[in-house]
Amino acid sequence: MSEKNNAANELKEKLFVKRKNAFYNMTEEELTACDEFCEDYKSFMDRAKTEREAAAVSQELLINHGYSEFKKGMSLKPGDKIYSINRKKAVLMAVIGTAPIEEGVRLCAAHIDSPRLDLKQNPLYEDNEMALFKTHYYGGIKKYQWTAMPLSLHGVIVKADGSEVSVCVGEDDNDPVFCVSDLLPHLANEQMKRPLAQGIKGEELNIIIGSRPFNKDEASEAVKLNIMNILFEKYGITEHDFISAELEAVPAFKARDIGFDRSMIGSYGHDDRVCAYTALMATLECEAPKHTVVTVLTDKEEIGSEGNTGLCSAYLKYFIADIADALGSDGRTVLSASQCLSADVNAAFDPTFPEVNERNNCAYINRGVVVTKYTGSRGKSGTSDASAEFTGKIRRLLDSKNVIWQTGELGKVDEGGGGTVAAYIANLNVDTIDMGVPVLSMHSPYEIVSKIDTYMAYKAFAAFIAE
Repeated sequence: MSEKNNAANELKEKLFVKRKNAFYNMTEEELTACDEFCEDYKSFMDRAKTEREAAAVSQELLINHGYSEFKKGMSLKPGDKIYSINRKKAVLMAVIGTAPIEEGVRLCAAHIDSPRLDLKQNPLYEDNEMALFKTHYYGGIKKYQWTAMPLSLHGVIVKADGSEVSVCVGEDDNDPVFCVSDLLPHLANEQMKRPLAQGIKGEELNIIIGSRPFNKDEASEAVKLNIMNILFEKYGITEHDFISAELEAVPAFKARDIGFDRSMIGSYGHDDRVCAYTALMATLECEAPKHTVVTVLTDKEEIGSEGNTGLCSAYLKYFIADIADALGSDGRTVLSASQCLSADVNAAFDPTFPEVNERNNCAYINRGVVVTKYTGSRGKSGTSDASAEFTGKIRRLLDSKNVIWQTGELGKVDEGGGGTVAAYIANLNVDTIDMGVPVLSMHSPYEIVSKIDTYMAYKAFAAFIAE
């Protein structure tokens, strides 16, 4: 009996998919490297809470690693490191490879925008001697999650004379923070009868910003006047300047370790800055690739990738075309031979809400980077669906580089689903597949990822661009 059992176990080891915690396959040295990598990641997250800040921090890192700003018409040679910033909200970077550019580029694409509360164009008002900001939420959120917690305000204001003022209030320990209020349960009987999606309505996401009047004057809107006076003294702005401002309210939380074992990280914006950071680090450490490496950190994914800083725009295509031109080729030829990892997160299995996932085809915390062959919703709507050939190439690559990985889908077939930038890049005739980090509480103000999965994403992107 024992011999038969041993034979069965050996056959299962050979034939079955191995699903287990990556911890068991990592050395102490790897675990130490993983934890150290994630300390730097947490620092990045605290500095890069908006797409503008993520672009600025990325540019700083690129310059520190010897990258030069690319201009159309520049001459290029193997080993050159170049970057371009698109309208302060998206980042392009490249390392020129030794192989002919006609063999295509190795492309990583992540997004650096996250769900948030944007201020409306005329946001400031007073109601019953309280000053508030009106907001318009950005991306897919559960609105009730954004109440009764500290918020910070980030962004830029362009004044009437064209000068720009940067705003960041609520991140320093000495700063004030802001808040969306909610009803006390004692008086919320009618509110609690609403469907969960309507528990807080969009027009109720009003941010409290002050309550004291201007001096001792008993004029109308004295609290609003006091707030405007504070803003005028600090930033030199008038109320009209809000029209040409981009101000975003985001959670004031810092990135912190989660769990007694410190195995996870809680932070705002893991989707998708966890993939942006890991792809960025892999690119920065790439010195002499065979194929030219291109990494793009894009904007607007959370609202459909539209606009001139999202990947429905042509700026990525133009960047690659300009590189191809500098190396004596053309963009069409290069793109058609290129390969891409759409670096985006997937949903992690949550044992508190198991019913939304099909357990054999979902991602789990601590099982490594997740390869997502297709995203979309229901009948694969809105996905690129990577080919068997390209998927096979990626799995062989990951196995050969000892990258711990898993596969996953975004929930049960009819449950919902979602998309990434993969489809927009695949539409350029590029072989594309999604790969990223599984996330708990995705799109909430405080998401959770595993340190092991984050580190394996970094290893996966490094293996891909070095291949």
